[in-house]
Amino acid sequence: MRNRFDKELELLNEELIEMGNIIESSIEAAVTALIEQDIELAKRVVEGDKEVNDIEKSIERRCLKLLLHQQPVASDLRMISSALKMITDMERIGDQASDISEITIWLADQEYIKQLIHIPQMAEATIKMVKDSIDAYVKRDLELVKSVIEYDDVVDNLFNIIKDELIELIRESASYGEQAIDLIMIAKYFERIGDHAQNIAEWVYYSITGEHYEENYKFKK
Repeated sequence: MRNRFDKELELLNEELIEMGNIIESSIEAAVTALIEQDIELAKRVVEGDKEVNDIEKSIERRCLKLLLHQQPVASDLRMISSALKMITDMERIGDQASDISEITIWLADQEYIKQLIHIPQMAEATIKMVKDSIDAYVKRDLELVKSVIEYDDVVDNLFNIIKDELIELIRESASYGEQAIDLIMIAKYFERIGDHAQNIAEWVYYSITGEHYEENYKFKK
């Protein structure tokens, strides 16, 4: 019985990794489409959100099957319940990649009011956070959890830089206003992706320790 349960847990981890790979690819494609003003790629990101939703449902079914048909101990229950929480954040990351691509489609026939430098940096930072948070779950790695949570400051700082630069452009000319707001929204979606990756890391922390992470919690050495 335990061997079968462990096999199901392994399959659950594989599906979580697959879902993580899909949303990482979605973020990468979304920022590429934005930079290159590639409408077709942006449309594929929007259409690909269904794949994220489908794998979320598959993981939900697997988790419920584990809870209903096996006999999990406390640590198993934490892993399964954490996985259910994690996929909610992962699904929202997919939604936000799609939202970014929808704005890209809207902006496709416009010349950008500034060179996009920090938004690609935000995308790279959020991809790192997503990947590391899922790796932390699979590897049961508290140090990796800590690094993900701390790395959210990088994303937040980039958002503030982008916001300040775009607000300054609006001050220079009201004609920049509409596109500046769209670019701020894109940056805000990337910031939210970082927040969801942090949420995932905090659920990993719970699955390992049985304690809920708090903002000023000091990791034990």
